[in-house]
Amino acid sequence: MQVSRQTAMKGVKTWVVYARSWLQGVRWAVLVLIIVAMARPQSAWHEEKVEAEAIDIMLAMDVSPSMLTQDFEPDRMTVSQTMAIDFISRRPYDRLGLVVFSGGAFTQCPLTDDRRIIQAFIKNLQVGRLKDGTAIGMGLATALNHLKDSESQSKVVILMTDGEDNVGSIHPLEAAAIAKALNIKVYTVGIGSDGVVQSPAYQRPDGSFVFVARNMSFDTKLLSDVAEITGGRFYRARTADDLAGIYEEIEQLEKTKVSTTVIIRTSELFFWFLTIALCLLILEMLLRWGPLRVITV
Repeated sequence: MQVSRQTAMKGVKTWVVYARSWLQGVRWAVLVLIIVAMARPQSAWHEEKVEAEAIDIMLAMDVSPSMLTQDFEPDRMTVSQTMAIDFISRRPYDRLGLVVFSGGAFTQCPLTDDRRIIQAFIKNLQVGRLKDGTAIGMGLATALNHLKDSESQSKVVILMTDGEDNVGSIHPLEAAAIAKALNIKVYTVGIGSDGVVQSPAYQRPDGSFVFVARNMSFDTKLLSDVAEITGGRFYRARTADDLAGIYEEIEQLEKTKVSTTVIIRTSELFFWFLTIALCLLILEMLLRWGPLRVITV
C-alpha cells in the first residue's frame, strides 16, 4: 500500500502493534513463575505395601420359611441379610463364602476375595427355594467342606439359624466334631425372640406365604454345644441391635493381622518453573529488541 503522507497511516494496526501490548504480560508471567519456583514446589507420592494374614470365613445362613417371622422389622431374613452385608464390607482382606440351608444345604458362593459378588448373593437370597425344614448339620458340614483345604491359619464359620435341627443326614454335633478336627471355629447365632409373633404357616401356589400368630421358641443348647466344641461362641439375637452387636464382637475376636510399610518419595519441581521463566524472558527480550522494537524518530 502506498500513501502520500504520514497522516494517512493513522489508525492502521498491524500484528506488531497487537504483539507489543502482550510484552508486559510476558514479564508478569516470568515474575510469577520465579515466585513459584522460590516456593520450592514438590510432587510427593508413596507406596503402601500391605502384608495381611487373611481369615477364611464361611457364612452359613438359614433360609427356611420361619426366617420370614416378623419379630424383626420387617422380618428376620431381611435383617440378617443387611447385617451380613455390612459385616462383609468391614473385612477388606479376608476371603468369604456363603452356604444356605433349609431342609437341605448348598453352596451359594465359594470362598472369594470379591466382596461385591458375595454381597450380591446375600442381597438376593429368597426363602422357599429349598424344601422345608432346618438341616443345621448339613449347613455346617457344607461350610466345613469349603474350608478343609484352606491354607489360611484362621478359619471360621458363622452359622445363623432360628430353628432346631430336624432334618438332614448329619447331626450338628457330628459336624462340630469335624470342625474341631480341622481346627475351624464355629460361631453360632440363634436369631428370634420368644413369644407370640406372626410367622409363616404355609406357602400358597403363587409362592406367597400365609402368616398366623405363633408362640415361638427354640432350644439353644444345641447351638451352644456346637460353638463350645469348636472353640467358638454362641450368641442369641432377639433384636436387630443384638445382631449388629454380635457381628461387631465377632469382628473384634477374629481380627485380620495387617502390617503396612510406607515408602514416601518426593521430586523437586522448581527447576521446571525456572526453565519456563528463563525461556519466556529470553523470548521477551528477543521480541522487544527485534521485530517489536520501538524506533523513535
